[in-house]
Parts: sequence; C-alpha cells; structure tokens
Amino acid sequence: MYKTVGGKNNIESFFNCMTRLRIKVIDEEKVHIDALKQIEGVAGVVQEDTLQIIIGPGKVNHVREELEKIYKNDGEENEEDIDIKEISKQNKENFRKKHKNPLQQFIRRLANIFVPIIPALVACGLINGISKAVPQILNTALGIDFTQHTFILILQAIGGVLFTYLAILVGLNTAKEFGGTPVLGAIAGGLIINPAIADISVFGEKLVPGNGGIVSVLLSVALMSYIEKQIRKKVPASLDIIVTPTTTLFITGLLTYFVFMPVGGFIARGITQLLMGLLDVGGIAAGFILGASFLPLLATGLHQGFFPFHLELINQTGNDPLFTIQAMGGAGQVGAALAILARTRKKTLKRAILGALPVGFLGIGEPLLYGVTLPLGRPFLTACLGAGVGGAVIAYFQVASISIGVAGLSLFPLIDGGLNGMFGYAAGILTAYGCGFLFTYFFGFKETLAGQFK
Repeated sequence: MYKTVGGKNNIESFFNCMTRLRIKVIDEEKVHIDALKQIEGVAGVVQEDTLQIIIGPGKVNHVREELEKIYKNDGEENEEDIDIKEISKQNKENFRKKHKNPLQQFIRRLANIFVPIIPALVACGLINGISKAVPQILNTALGIDFTQHTFILILQAIGGVLFTYLAILVGLNTAKEFGGTPVLGAIAGGLIINPAIADISVFGEKLVPGNGGIVSVLLSVALMSYIEKQIRKKVPASLDIIVTPTTTLFITGLLTYFVFMPVGGFIARGITQLLMGLLDVGGIAAGFILGASFLPLLATGLHQGFFPFHLELINQTGNDPLFTIQAMGGAGQVGAALAILARTRKKTLKRAILGALPVGFLGIGEPLLYGVTLPLGRPFLTACLGAGVGGAVIAYFQVASISIGVAGLSLFPLIDGGLNGMFGYAAGILTAYGCGFLFTYFFGFKETLAGQFK
C-alpha cells in the first residue's frame, strides 16, 4: 500500500476514521488506484480531498500504525530539489478547482469537523445506553428499582460527559477546519454552554445555555476564525500574542450572545420541527424514502452532511428518530449480501462477502458497499429497497436512538424507549434483512453480474 500511493515523497500526512485510512497525497498522478484496489483487505478507494482507503473497523487502526512505522523508518529523499509544500499547495488548489461544487465543499468541511468525534460518540453513547437500559430491564423483569444505584449514576456521568461538552469539541474542530486557533474555537464553543449566561437578558429575553446548539457553534467559530486571521494581518508581530486572541475573543463573544445564539436557536428549532414534521406527516412513506436513500448517500459521502441534524435532534428532543431509519441502509445491504452468498459459485465473491459480513451486522456498511453490492450494480438497488421497507417499519413504530455513531446490531443499547423501543428496532432490522435478501435473491443477482470475480 505504501508503494502504491507513491512512498514517502508523495505522502503529506495521513490519519484514519472508523473505517478509512485517509492519506493526503502530494501528486495524485503517482497513486496507482487500480493496484491499490487489488490489495488484499482493501474494500474500496475513494478520491476526494484526501485519498480514502476503505479497510474496515479495527483493522484500519493497525494499518495506520504500521504505515507510521514504515513512514518513519523510510530514509527516502527527493531526487529533485522540489518544494514539497508548494507542490502540495498547488495540488490542493487544482483539486478545489475540479471540485467547485459548493455542496461537496460544505459536506467535506462538516466531515472534517464531526468525523474525529465519532469514536467518542460511540463510546459515550453505548455507556449512556447501558445506563438507561439496565435499570429498565431490571425493573420490568424483577421489579427492582436500580435507577439510583451508584454504579448506574457513574455510568450516566461517564456517558453524559460528551453531550455536556460537545460544543467545546465541535468548536475546536471547526477552528481547525477554518484556519483559526483551536483553543479559541473551544472557548467560543464554551461560551454557548456557559451556565453563567442564564442570568443575562438580551433584547428582553434571558439567554439559555446551549441555545442553538451545534448550529450556533458552527456559525460562531467559522466567523471567529475569519476575524482572527484578519486581525493578525494588521497587528504587529510583537503584539500579536496579546492583541489578536483578546480582540478576537471579545468580538466573537459579543456576536455569539447578541447574534449567533438567537439566530442559531431559530435555525436549530426550525430544523428539528421540519424533520419531526416530515416523519409525523410522511409516516411510513417518509421512512421508506429515508431508508432507501441512505446507501446512495453513503456511496457519495453525502451522509456526513447529516451529522449536525442528528446531534441537533438529540440536543432539542433527547433522541433521534432519523438515525434509526437511516441505519436500515446497512441492514438491507446485509440481506442482499446473504442472498448473493446463497446463489453465487464464485469463490472470491464468497470470500469478499464472508469477510465483510461480520462488520456489516455491526453496522459498518462500507466494506460490503464498495466490495460487493456497488460493483455488482443490481444488488445495490435491491439492498436500497430492503432498507426502505425496514425504514418504513422503524417509522411505524417511531423508534429513536439516544446517540449516533454505530448502527446494525450495535445500535440496540442506544435505542430509546426500553424494551418497546428495542422490539420496534428488532422488527425494523429483521424486515430490512429479510426484504434485502428476498429482493436480491429473486430479482437482484445473476452469476453473469459477477464477471470481475473468480
């Protein structure tokens, strides 16, 4: 893998998310994409502002660690006297010219802000879910009130810490993305959740800590980063450390409390009411459309644009009915993969499915998406249909989650509503499995579609 991306001379930096190794390459022409896709363990490759190599959860961390060792021990030097940073800057400009779509740029920025937070969302969400599920199960099964037990209270404290201070983390990452000072971004996020503002009135209305949530943080820190850069241009270097951060924070603080919190609150409430209204009015039809459309969103990377919506729903209502519907995308795909496994005689295709199914059941759909259903074509469509039916069932039972980050079977501890909620989610995911299987088995797969497999 190291050689196929061009070696040390062609790597500017690299990092990983839950399933992908993301490499910032200096010269895209030196990357051998076809050879990269043929490497065992690589489920797919996506070319955006970073080269994204889809490996899968767990494995991607080990690959990144090994790549770090190889990179550090490689004494390779440039044969030509080239300014690597200048080449990288030029390639970045060329990439942006080729991908000028404002929506794509907006989604990319959101992904850079929220993807690094996903591991914490998963960890805190699962712990928070366990702290709610265990007392409910014990109370239902044994009649024991376990809600005030010290162990449960500690779990609630651990699980709730991320959602209490999420604005600070989002502020920090937003500042990084927009070229501001990260710690100032964290403070700007903290301004919004500061409990001291509860006694302050603006325009005759008392400020509410957390009002506007993630929307207010994004607006505030994006402008803060711009203000900071403009001030730094005009301030002498000798005074920069004092004048720039102080002036930036002062202006940002005033704008946050007088503008961004009221505006962000209005936008956040509007988004929440729109999504809830869509599900209330659309019902199972809305559930079908949202469930069926998730895999195309995942394939194009547009699913990352939903992060603020999910978090704002949780912030405003305490749970997220949209995420559980979209989680059916992976379930429909698992059903489709099982149908292909039952019908195909291609050994390499069977190996690809068997390798990707375990994480598919746990809600990580990219290995199956890029390694199986999308290359085959028609199974991708039948998987979407299966996901749509599962989404309709989820909408019918009004199932919601208390956090995001995991899907599939891993989402059970995060389901709101105790045993009733879990029953509704089980009905949805089993329906998606079953319909994805049936649609693919009878209409979605022929052996002739798998010509690239042996």
